[in-house]
Amino acid sequence: MTTRRIAAIGAVVVAFSSCSATLPSTGDDLDPVVDETTADTDPTATAGSNTSRPDATSTAPATTTTVPATTTTVPATTSTTTSTTTSTTTSTTTTTTLPPLDVYDAACVVQVAPGEGLLEIVDRFDDDTVDIDTVKAENGLDTDVLEPAQLLDVCVDNGLNDIDGSTRTERNAVLVQREVEVQQAKLNELFAGYGIRELLVDGISGPVTRQRLCAFRLAAGLPVSTADMVAGSEEEQLLMSTETLPTPFTSALLAERWVLIDETCQIMFVGQGTERLQFVFPTSTGTAEFDTRPQNRSRVFKYDSASDNGGWHDSTSYPAAEDNPLNGNMYKPLYFDGGQAIHGANNVPRSPASKGCARLRVADMDALIGWLGLDDVSGVTYDTGRINLNVNVQGAWQG
Repeated sequence: MTTRRIAAIGAVVVAFSSCSATLPSTGDDLDPVVDETTADTDPTATAGSNTSRPDATSTAPATTTTVPATTTTVPATTSTTTSTTTSTTTSTTTTTTLPPLDVYDAACVVQVAPGEGLLEIVDRFDDDTVDIDTVKAENGLDTDVLEPAQLLDVCVDNGLNDIDGSTRTERNAVLVQREVEVQQAKLNELFAGYGIRELLVDGISGPVTRQRLCAFRLAAGLPVSTADMVAGSEEEQLLMSTETLPTPFTSALLAERWVLIDETCQIMFVGQGTERLQFVFPTSTGTAEFDTRPQNRSRVFKYDSASDNGGWHDSTSYPAAEDNPLNGNMYKPLYFDGGQAIHGANNVPRSPASKGCARLRVADMDALIGWLGLDDVSGVTYDTGRINLNVNVQGAWQG
């Protein structure tokens, strides 16, 4: 308040001095407010707008000047300073070096950590052969449960026990099963439509699968055997790349209609010249004591429909026992060399079992007779022109 009074008095004095006039009292008890932000401004600049300036020779009349009260609000300014503190945390990594494993090949062995499962272990490896099932087979495990510090051989199917260095005498069973399944599926694809039953795709390379592998080798011109097919081998590559089953190369193809019996595979191919492969059937030829004799385009000279006995003829050389339900052991035989014939039977194993004939399943024999156009024959016929079939027999059983 004191400051305001002094400022007001100063303003009056200045005004009085410049105007040469007496400033009367206004009777206003309010103290004028001076803007502190304009305190350096000449107060006469404001008052002068209401003052008439005389020239130098005139007498100044008495002038009444009213100085209005001015209120100036100065906003409060708050200055906020933000202080940012950066905290730096230093992380210390502790590396524990485990002692090397006391095993034959440490690169092929994993030691199970506490709480670790098979899935976590096999996921470390970018290898299609390393999975839960193959690792279990490699280590002889019958459970997925692992124990801490347990050692696992993870180099699958390398022929070694990488823990103790011993030689494995058998391949990884799971891996072999998968390889066989792939082969079985491909064989089914190639042999489809030729009258032979589909293989069960089960990964088991038994006599049926090996017979089919043998038949493929024969058809493809490979060395003929009933051996397993090695995965990745040249012959497996040929199997996988073959789109249509080839016709076996044989002199039988020179005949109009032919049968090729292979004793190695115990398989029968049936076709028409070089133009068409018609059937592929499993067969069972003569045992070592009653070998089916080799043939080269031997003509079938006789067909016995045995129509009076449901198609079953009883061999005169090796008759069936009296308790045979049909009193016969040769279903609709086609004779090609003396008493040796192609005929149907109720028992057609994958190995030689006959007395020199070539057995077929009954349904397969019916299919063959139907293709030859002989299903309407009654009794016996020797009409070779109508039968019109040549037979080749080759190979030797290796079982």
